[in-house]
Amino acid sequence: MKKQPMHVFHALYLSRRPAVAFAIVGLFWGCFAAYVPQIKAGLDVNDATFGLLLLCNALGLVSSMVVAPRLDSALGARGLQFSSVAFALSFLMLGFATDAVSFGVAMVVVGAASGLTDVLMNARVSELEQQHRQPLMNANHGMFSVGYAVAAISSGVAREAQIAPVSAFAAVAGLIFILMIFLYMPPRDVAPGAATGGRYPLKPIIVCGLIVLVAFMIEAAVETWSALHIERSLQGRAAEGAMGPAMLGLTMALGRFSGQAVSQIFSETKVIIAATLVAIAGAVLAALAPAPLWAYIGFGILGLGISVIGPLGLALVGRKVPDHLRTEAISRVAVLGFAGFFLAPALMGFVSEIYGLRIAFLGAAGLALAAIPLTLLLRRI
Repeated sequence: MKKQPMHVFHALYLSRRPAVAFAIVGLFWGCFAAYVPQIKAGLDVNDATFGLLLLCNALGLVSSMVVAPRLDSALGARGLQFSSVAFALSFLMLGFATDAVSFGVAMVVVGAASGLTDVLMNARVSELEQQHRQPLMNANHGMFSVGYAVAAISSGVAREAQIAPVSAFAAVAGLIFILMIFLYMPPRDVAPGAATGGRYPLKPIIVCGLIVLVAFMIEAAVETWSALHIERSLQGRAAEGAMGPAMLGLTMALGRFSGQAVSQIFSETKVIIAATLVAIAGAVLAALAPAPLWAYIGFGILGLGISVIGPLGLALVGRKVPDHLRTEAISRVAVLGFAGFFLAPALMGFVSEIYGLRIAFLGAAGLALAAIPLTLLLRRI
């Protein structure tokens, strides 16, 4: 265990370029999550409508699913740079959105940029795993959590200082433009015979994709609605609300950086099942919390549990398919999994509008249970 930090640092060194992309995505969503209560108030819409607006991300995601492989081939080494620039510009669009229509349009662009970036950065990590013959996925997803936590905490302080969303979003966009310089990374050549289509096993891709989908849905639900839950359900201040997503990001970073050590001791499927039970306990505690402190503890426990499920699902599919199909298979699983970031906020909004946020988070705990039978099914494939 004492060697684990060095192992993590070595993994991040080997995958340093896509690791920057993961941090960029974390910075974006951490800042956005902290400002959700203020954004929603400015739009003057109810929970259901806001959830529907968040679902506009899915339209952009579908677009990125179609164009990602072609853009990856066309842009080559500058693919991650292009997607990061699009990400930064979409953040600026969100900052200037003043009504439901402009916000919905901006979220479509956010979905396209986020989906493209997610697919490319996971594909690059997959290629590096294949090249270096060692796991790198957990460490890179940990960088997302670090970026997310840093942005959420900083944005909470910014909200307390009465800094408007447009100013905060512009600052993060500027930082993304700077970090984009480090994302020049040529993709590995595809081995002969690694054709697209139905030549790879569908069952592990679908099952692993559903496991990742469940994990990312829970993660997205907390990212988007935890600050509002603390501020509205528990009467917390702006900085206290921002600590909800920040706590999630911090514990997810801890869980992911240590996840590689845990998965070396136990099988991935056992880790996923145990982590699911931990996440459920955290979601229930956060839902029933009588005060912000208990919500922080709940979101922290949830973060520890949910942190390793998505990366392990992505890693598992890479072991279930032939090497020459690995990158494409992980890309397909990533696309299916990242749909959770767009579906969960909308579902939470609809449930919250009818039953309240406490019931919505209890529903998230129930959804997490689905990861267990899916993992047991994966053992038989």
